[in-house]
Amino acid sequence: MPAPPAGHAPVLSLRGIARTFEVPDADPLHILTDVNLDVYPGEHVAIVGRSGTGKSTLLNILGLIDQASAGIYLLDGVDMATLGESRRAHLRGRTFGFVFQTFNLIPGLTTTENVAAPLLYDRGLAFWGRTARAEELLEAVGLKDKIGGPINRLSGGEQQRVAIARALARKPRIILADEPTGALDVDTGASVMNLLEAQCAQTGAALIIITHDLAVASRARTQYRLEEGRLTPISVERRTHGSLQTLEEVPA
Repeated sequence: MPAPPAGHAPVLSLRGIARTFEVPDADPLHILTDVNLDVYPGEHVAIVGRSGTGKSTLLNILGLIDQASAGIYLLDGVDMATLGESRRAHLRGRTFGFVFQTFNLIPGLTTTENVAAPLLYDRGLAFWGRTARAEELLEAVGLKDKIGGPINRLSGGEQQRVAIARALARKPRIILADEPTGALDVDTGASVMNLLEAQCAQTGAALIIITHDLAVASRARTQYRLEEGRLTPISVERRTHGSLQTLEEVPA
């Protein structure tokens, strides 16, 4: 793995993570076999891989949506395997913000209501507090003129901006983004990435992106390729000397 930043402890660590699915009348399906990863506060990490290599499975494990079959997952030094589901759910909501390729916005709600939705879990925050936080974030992502407006009148790029604002609502320490530019054109995708990186830099949140887009992957300080159930670091030297040629072997 890449050398750690001096003076910092990882916010999350994976050691020997495996994920196996039992298949009726067939051999078990080994999706992840030996994943090792450290992510530090404020770090930008990209993970690329062919379709079917387990990128989404890994993201689900990182986000405490799924559990590993084997290995150790430490979040702030705490072994996630020792926690019950209610505690995992609490950590999932407080620690992570999620950004998806298909936005996953709620059509019947306004932009403000979509961004404020995660704040419903903050019992000490009144309606007006939730609304103020949502409006603040919508303005921060350049959608001041869309505050309170319907979702179905937004472009794809605008919807992804709403999704980013929603992901930031509870001030997460880690943003998990699954193909965040996959449904966008090149220019809009670059704009969304600029916004996502700027917001993470401002808040100090770590950013972990799952992508097949080489332009998106190349923006990350730390890059990995997921293949054969393992993460392989992509070195600075390989990136500097056309390393993304090796990534070009990874089809969408």
